[in-house]
Amino acid sequence: MEKFSQFRDKGSGISPFMPISSPSSKLGSLLHAFVFLFRLPFFLAFTAIYFLLLHHLPLPPGLRKILLWGIMAIPGIWWVDLQIDGVKRGSLSQQPPERTPHPRSIIAANFTSPIDALYLAAIFDPIFTISSPHSRKVQRIGLLRAILMALSSSDQFAPSPRRLTDLATLISENPNRVIVVFPECATTNGKGIMPLSPSLLTTPADAAIFPVSLRYTPPDVTTPVPGGMGLWFSFLWKLLSRPTHCIRIRIADRMYNTTLAELNGVKSSTAREEGSGGIAAEEQRLLDRVAEALARLGRAKRVGLTVEDKKAFVKVWTNRRR
Repeated sequence: MEKFSQFRDKGSGISPFMPISSPSSKLGSLLHAFVFLFRLPFFLAFTAIYFLLLHHLPLPPGLRKILLWGIMAIPGIWWVDLQIDGVKRGSLSQQPPERTPHPRSIIAANFTSPIDALYLAAIFDPIFTISSPHSRKVQRIGLLRAILMALSSSDQFAPSPRRLTDLATLISENPNRVIVVFPECATTNGKGIMPLSPSLLTTPADAAIFPVSLRYTPPDVTTPVPGGMGLWFSFLWKLLSRPTHCIRIRIADRMYNTTLAELNGVKSSTAREEGSGGIAAEEQRLLDRVAEALARLGRAKRVGLTVEDKKAFVKVWTNRRR
């Protein structure tokens, strides 16, 4: 494992790209195989019917959410531990709607598993987006593509230059929807938060940004390393062979993009130019606040490793047995 030491964060020693595995006894493996074979046909049939047929129908949002919960119920994803930052347990129902993601707001979520998008869709019926590490632009995508992103390399699902937009435009065009951003731009194993994309900086000043952390028990359903059919089977095995999975959801207090007002014209056009990578100090502080909230809520650490570091890790990981 020494050759992977270069992909540990120098400050914390965390390796956010290393796959997580859970030990199992021979008897446990037999039980898992039985559960897997029992669930597999139901899961494949229900998922295929939904994404090939029902997903394209103009179904009411409530019915769509019920169907998505049905998909999650088959592998036993029914225990959800939801907490809002600063709110005592048992008092969630007493909180105003503004304390949770609502229409005309942004969810900035960590990215670890295909379950991330599925759960967020079942709760908020949002619009999903793809971000790039050095661009303020995003691309709107559907639920299926958001799920497949977690199983594929960042190059396979890079935003298309012809379909780019920004969060302010998406909000103005869809005032009754929540927008989901995965600002890390690539999946991790949940132990670290990578530097965030500047796409969050195009959020209007009056639109709330909610950092949302998702953690899983057991944690082996995370997919930090992309792959082919082997990865797909491995993920399905871990998903369907366990009796149940727990999702721990933590929602931070809302934040606002006050950088536009604070800079008040001082920000140069170069800093906003596509692909320039120019980020003003006030803008960086906003990104740092979101990243700190994600790390704190997910009991993770901020790391300096980037998407380019992950690409290098994947290359070494793929060639380790050759």
